[in-house]
Amino acid sequence: MKWVRNVTAAAEKVAAGLRPASKFYGFLWEIRDELFADGFEEELMATYEPRGQEPCPPALLAMVLLLQRYDGLSDADAVDAAENDRRWQLVLSTLGDDKAPFGQGTLVRFRLRMIANDLDKKLVERTIEIAKRSKKFGWKKLRVALDSSPFHGQGRVEDTWNLIGRAMSKVVHAISVAVGIDEEDVIKQARLTALSGDSVKASIDIDWDDEGAQVAALQRLLEEVSMLESWIEKRAKQSASEPPLKDALSLLHRVIDQDIEPDPSGGGKQRLREGVAEDRVVSINDPEIRHGRKSRSQLFDGYKRHVAISHEFILATALRPANDAEHVVTEQLFDAAAQHGKVTTIDIDRGYLASPFLVELHQDGVVINSRPWVRPNQGKFTKYDFKIDLRRRLITCPAGNTSPILESFQVRFAKSDCSVCELKSQCTESVARNVVLHPLEERLIQLRISAKTSTGREVLRQRVAVEHMLARVAALQGNTARYRGVRKNELDLNRTAAIINLMGIARHRAA
Repeated sequence: MKWVRNVTAAAEKVAAGLRPASKFYGFLWEIRDELFADGFEEELMATYEPRGQEPCPPALLAMVLLLQRYDGLSDADAVDAAENDRRWQLVLSTLGDDKAPFGQGTLVRFRLRMIANDLDKKLVERTIEIAKRSKKFGWKKLRVALDSSPFHGQGRVEDTWNLIGRAMSKVVHAISVAVGIDEEDVIKQARLTALSGDSVKASIDIDWDDEGAQVAALQRLLEEVSMLESWIEKRAKQSASEPPLKDALSLLHRVIDQDIEPDPSGGGKQRLREGVAEDRVVSINDPEIRHGRKSRSQLFDGYKRHVAISHEFILATALRPANDAEHVVTEQLFDAAAQHGKVTTIDIDRGYLASPFLVELHQDGVVINSRPWVRPNQGKFTKYDFKIDLRRRLITCPAGNTSPILESFQVRFAKSDCSVCELKSQCTESVARNVVLHPLEERLIQLRISAKTSTGREVLRQRVAVEHMLARVAALQGNTARYRGVRKNELDLNRTAAIINLMGIARHRAA
């Protein structure tokens, strides 16, 4: 079903009467046909299921998602705005209608369709295609900047005891859905005393300062996990191989495997794992959030949102769990940005330097700008105290000993030289007396030299534009996730990017 923009006298009157703070609604009304042109509306319509079309045009729903993010509204509030806000009715061509053309469930289903077909990413691309038509910027050669910011998750972060308890509760709920047995009956039949209270710790009710009591309680909790699995084996074995029970059991097993280990004292007992498992699940409500670092001292739980910008427009976004390093998305962001022009320069944060993809870009002639890595070594020599000759593939230590650079980018110094060296106390204490170079070492050397000059520092300061853009993203989207899961929140980030790009187009057209 196509969406027809009604240009009526009533609509023009409402548009003309918008106050300055509401002018963006008028711009959305004017640009609507352009935004959904060039086959984009047909792509949205193609996502409809073969069994029939819903009466609400998909392009209208896509505009609702934009309006919803612009005003920061929930699904329920979006329905209310469509019924009572004349600005919304202007954009949606529903002036005078008493009832919204969509419901909350319609928005939920439409978001899932957008995600399944990556149409939220296409929405960002459409805004760039419109921006390129302005002819105010050159798009043949692009200078692209990448950066990321913390994005706090919505799920509750809990300790091991409550993680196991909530994972067990999730399994019980999945049993109820799959088999049709009341949750309370499952708890009674499987004798799950740990799930009888408001929380696992409340149900266990021990002196938490007593280590012996903790050990005994952990064994009992794990026994109840086994009892739950035995109940499933007898009563719901077939359902255990299919969602949702299969997924709930998988999550329970993952939580136990990551946080529990055999007690080295023996006796077949288990104990809480010492240290933190890699890629540890920290929330049952949102199993995709992770522990992350904003800095060495600042921790957060959730995701990292990434943007790639050029000409003050967002070309691409990515959203990943907080423990994923920046360099994981470098190639993805670059490729998305390169769809809009040839990228000749890329300004990045140091975190992106670890991407092997940057080696390819450097070899292709792309200029890579970044602050060089600084690795303090507690007063001892660092790699930067060595003389590196990449042309001759030699490296000389501060004491004057020279060694060749191997194909693996490693340099090994002879033990015979190091053992009698007068500077040994200032060097590494490691048995392996190696220096490891980066595949981009040539560029890193240039960056270290450049960072010491005023011209070089001025070049690095140009990356501030992407930091300002992330601040605008945070102002519009907030710093806490609205949804649970990476992909749903990435959709939210993409519609935020689309709104920011449209606001930029509106400014340039008004200038």
